Amino acid sequence: MKKQYLLPTMAAMVCALSSGAAFAAEPPVFDTGDTAWMLTATALVLMMTIPGLALFYGSLVRKENVLATMMQSFATCCIVSVLWVIIGYSLAFSEGSSFVGGMDRFLLAGMGLDSASGTIPESVFVMFQMTFAIITPALIYGAVADRMNFSAAVWFTSLWLIVVYAPVCHWVWGPGGFIGGTGLENYEGFLGLGTAIDFAGGTVVHINAGVAGLVAALVLGPRQGYRTGTQFMPHNLVLCVIGASLLWVGWFGFNAGSAVASGDRAGMAMLVTQVATAAAALAWMFAEWMKHGKPSVLGVCSGAVAGLVAITPASGFVETPGALIIGVAAGVVCFWAASSLKKALKYDDSLDAFGIHGIGGMVGSILTGVLAVESVGGVAGSMDQMIAQIVASLTVALYSAVMTWFLLMVIKQFTKLRVDAEVEDSGLDLALHGERVQ
Repeated sequence: MKKQYLLPTMAAMVCALSSGAAFAAEPPVFDTGDTAWMLTATALVLMMTIPGLALFYGSLVRKENVLATMMQSFATCCIVSVLWVIIGYSLAFSEGSSFVGGMDRFLLAGMGLDSASGTIPESVFVMFQMTFAIITPALIYGAVADRMNFSAAVWFTSLWLIVVYAPVCHWVWGPGGFIGGTGLENYEGFLGLGTAIDFAGGTVVHINAGVAGLVAALVLGPRQGYRTGTQFMPHNLVLCVIGASLLWVGWFGFNAGSAVASGDRAGMAMLVTQVATAAAALAWMFAEWMKHGKPSVLGVCSGAVAGLVAITPASGFVETPGALIIGVAAGVVCFWAASSLKKALKYDDSLDAFGIHGIGGMVGSILTGVLAVESVGGVAGSMDQMIAQIVASLTVALYSAVMTWFLLMVIKQFTKLRVDAEVEDSGLDLALHGERVQ
């Protein structure tokens, strides 16, 4: 080839390679509809903790403990937000072992404006998952309301997020997690039983937190007067209704947002969430009405939360008939757990964190395996699926119980887990925070 033809040819090749490199380096094109929905869903889930859970839990304790109870939710939000971006997200959602993620995203290393998670920016996904990480430990404090020392709660929130929540999250939703099996080649399912499914957090959030709450309540012991018949009446049921209502509305972000897209599956998740919640509230209301002669405001609110909990793992896998079944089952079973079971076993789960979240999460997780519809989530209900759901639920419950006990034993060595008797009697607000409700 002559020199005058060689140079233009080489120049053309360089240009072609350069344009190819530039094309490969182009940032991903995000779906604006999906991104807008996930921004909205994230805000809704955050609203579930502050102000939703703070108001709900704060309304159910004595007036002298309102601020201390709400402080637990607010402080948890702050602690988890910081720890999530430092290490929590990396342990949950980066590549690692089947047990826990690695350190690739420590301090969100490598994440920029062009980092993608599916069709949305990774920053939005990080924030969305952060809101789940926030509410999970906050739920635990309902079981130990009126008696846990605040310094112990700060330590517990920090350690529990890293040691319990992040690994369990990785098991179910993370790349290579051994329960969910995301990204594993030739994966035959959890312990050969098939892949367990959890759309929005039945195991990760509710069973995890509910069992941890039960263990914490057992370690701290019952409130003064609990076993001698003292009545611990909610101080403000108006705030209870407001808090429960905020949880209900925020839960649409929780469940429908877990589709991580503004599509048909998100729409179905929203619908079945509404149906199951209403059915559970009515089931609890009628069960209480039959047993005690009157339907209470606290009862119908508790039933609604039980329905929200139970439909969470199933919301991306069932249709409305399944949602009705899950709702009714959750309302009746959680009412039994919060009244009869708690009295029979004599544990003091102050605000029924285990009775509603632990039991409700198990009901929802197991029924997901029975009622899943293949056309909705790609998984059909079957006996094998139900067994996989049971084993996964028990595995999470066992891990959460053992590690929660261990962390409390460690924390006990350098700070009091429980406030002194006189503080508990007079109220935590003034003693722990120097403030009181007027």
